[in-house]
Amino acid sequence: MLDLTQDVRDLTAAIVDIESVSGAEKALADEVERALSALPHLTVTRSGETVVARTEQGRPERVLIAGHLDTVPTAGNLPSRVEGDLLYGCGTSDMKAGVAVALKLAATVPAPNRDVTYVFYDCEEVEAERNGLTRVARDHAGWLAADFAVLMEPTDGVIEGGCQGTLRAEVTVTGKRAHSARSWFGVNAIHGIEPVLARLNAYEPRRPMVDGLEYHEGLNAVGVRGGVAGNVIPDLCVVTVNYRFAPDLSIEDAQEHVREVFDGFAVSFVDAAPAARPGLTHPVAAAFTAAVGGTPRAKLGWTDVARFSALGVPAVNYGPGDPNLAHQQGEYVSLPKIVESERALLHWLTK
Repeated sequence: MLDLTQDVRDLTAAIVDIESVSGAEKALADEVERALSALPHLTVTRSGETVVARTEQGRPERVLIAGHLDTVPTAGNLPSRVEGDLLYGCGTSDMKAGVAVALKLAATVPAPNRDVTYVFYDCEEVEAERNGLTRVARDHAGWLAADFAVLMEPTDGVIEGGCQGTLRAEVTVTGKRAHSARSWFGVNAIHGIEPVLARLNAYEPRRPMVDGLEYHEGLNAVGVRGGVAGNVIPDLCVVTVNYRFAPDLSIEDAQEHVREVFDGFAVSFVDAAPAARPGLTHPVAAAFTAAVGGTPRAKLGWTDVARFSALGVPAVNYGPGDPNLAHQQGEYVSLPKIVESERALLHWLTK
């Protein structure tokens, strides 16, 4: 059983050593549920491999602290090991250190100054329909009700507000098929994507300020698909592009922008996920920022804060891990950063 009384650094190592690749989180979820259920000040519920624990102090505000239990597949990087001030192992940075901090708070703050909902969920690292938050929002939306949320994403101990939206689109160029020995009878669709690539090379991404934070957009080709055979002039070529857009745009706004960039070409959209505004203007968020300190920055990427935003819950990313180390074989987390994050959140929930 996980020992929530031990030092948060040791707790992190214990959690890391329970392998929990996406889709195989049951062992860790069972340990989390057992440990939290032993605490009389918490009400614990579960959906699949997502565990939710709530304080019920009758406070006027409720905040939510969430962390995902799953990791990407291991790469010979378990069990964990300590070298100096660094803890190495799969999921150390993304985001078992954050999970350890949240579990430690759940155990050691029985009467917080705000009621707290702790959410430990499954399948964040895979397709959206498997995400534990998607399931809980659909089946038990009331479990996620809050005035403000903190997602323990790795941010190296810096508050990152909101997140970018993302979409993928396919830009299709058509031609005319012919034998390559008599290519002048055809029109080469692969050659025809040159103006598409030229527009991408000339593209100037926006850097808008949204609620006081600067976001940096990007529009890039991420795939090219074309060709029939080694002796055939292709009549079809598709360029897949990815647009990372700031939270002042809706998905519909972002799609219209992509259509404008590739005006004259056939554009179809493959998938999309909305952006989330920073949410730092909310009074509870202001108190969080004051307690944690530092200068918030924009989240350049998509995270589950967008799910909370869609539920009307302003949310930020904050965790002890370094996002640049996520998913690497040599992934690690700074042990002092874990302690720093625990102290900052403890200050927020008790002062």
